[in-house]
Amino acid sequence: MTTPSTFDQGELRNAFGQFPSGVVAVCAEIDGTPVGMAASSFVAVSLEPPLVAFCVQNTSSTWPRLRACQRIGISVLGEAHDGAARTLAAKTGDRFAGLTLRTSDDGAVFIEGATTWLDTTVTEEVPAGDHAIVLMAVNSFEVLQDVAPIVFHGSKFRKLAADAG
Repeated sequence: MTTPSTFDQGELRNAFGQFPSGVVAVCAEIDGTPVGMAASSFVAVSLEPPLVAFCVQNTSSTWPRLRACQRIGISVLGEAHDGAARTLAAKTGDRFAGLTLRTSDDGAVFIEGATTWLDTTVTEEVPAGDHAIVLMAVNSFEVLQDVAPIVFHGSKFRKLAADAG
């Protein structure tokens, strides 16, 4: 077993990648244009009050633009979004190419075909090493039945196996 003093960052990334996670799009409209990014570090935090969180790299150039938005849309990406997850995570290019979007009156942007939409407001950012943990209040939500989520595992996007049950 390795210890912190001997960690290789590539090996540690591989170790962290062994935990499967869902993928969300974090999006809002800024000056009439959708702005967004992908995150695989999303987690439900609390039912009362309703809170969720995700982690964002301190070097992100997108998050500084989004953090000041009144409302931010969280779309839990569906299994048809493997390409979208890649473009939303890209540093350059049109992150919304080929996607159908819905924008709320308050500027939260949602991606059609997602499993769930959450309309959120940033409540707190907590420094955490080379990332920040972003805590968000859930203002409203919509669950879109019969859409399977996409899963990120081992640096690949994967689909859940059909239930044999």
